[in-house]
Amino acid sequence: MRVRVEINGEDRVADDVWEGESLLYVLRERLGLPGAKNACEQGECGSCTVYLDDVAVCACLVAAGQVQDRTVRTVEGLSTEDHLDPMQEAFVETGAVQCGFCTPGLIVAAHDLVRHNPRPSDPEIREALAGNLCRCTGYEKILDAVRLAASRMDGVS
Repeated sequence: MRVRVEINGEDRVADDVWEGESLLYVLRERLGLPGAKNACEQGECGSCTVYLDDVAVCACLVAAGQVQDRTVRTVEGLSTEDHLDPMQEAFVETGAVQCGFCTPGLIVAAHDLVRHNPRPSDPEIREALAGNLCRCTGYEKILDAVRLAASRMDGVS
């Protein structure tokens, strides 16, 4: 089947898609957007978090056929051609990027949190990121990054 979807503001088409293929597979393998990572394929790790119609979802749990004529925003779509998103900048500045495998999903989840809660408390940050697993860190630098970005974003999407 053919899937038409707007990704990061651009109309895209993927051909020969099997109905059961995941959005994650389509993004990475068919459309060349490697930002969302493939880890658990069960929605448990958060590495593949993207926006679907402005709602954060695990792309591994969304069937490709479900995105027909919808809007997807990936970690690549948070930045502009010239500037990283404040959340992306904060992750770099605070050293929250370790191996980088979990980072795209954490950034999208944290971005979503700060859009809805411009000044989250530490418990609110921890709860919002609970579905994102990182094997390299104790999460403190990630918390630092979210706090820093929140102070800079102040509710900007």
